[in-house]
Amino acid sequence: MSGITPQGWLFTMTRDEALDGFNSVHFLKHLLWHMESKLLVIWDGSTIHRNQCIKEFLSNSAAKQIHLERLPAYAPDLNPDKGVWNHLKYVELKNVRCADLSNLRQKLHLAIRRLRGKPHLIQSFFALAGLSIKKARYL
Repeated sequence: MSGITPQGWLFTMTRDEALDGFNSVHFLKHLLWHMESKLLVIWDGSTIHRNQCIKEFLSNSAAKQIHLERLPAYAPDLNPDKGVWNHLKYVELKNVRCADLSNLRQKLHLAIRRLRGKPHLIQSFFALAGLSIKKARYL
């Protein structure tokens, strides 16, 4: 799971098991802790984003700090965060071979660290999605 900001910040959460609604809430809490303003979260229609955990989290005052916008199901290319995973898969980890899951985890974390060091590249993902970052204030 990841999130990017117009400033070029990258937040990630990886797990060995499949992510669920509880993980989404944990990630949103993590973002709120790091950010000093309200969040605009743009995400896809995954079932983990429509989970009861999310609904309960938002009903318990988090809705005052977080505004959720769902991407249309037919337009995943509008999600600037897709640029993160495309870059990690097809650039940073292209042709990488791993001996096991632990080795993959290590290489992924190193690739994420390298990408975090390139805020201009992260900012470019907004442009690739057709979004202007000049007026954007939220994640």
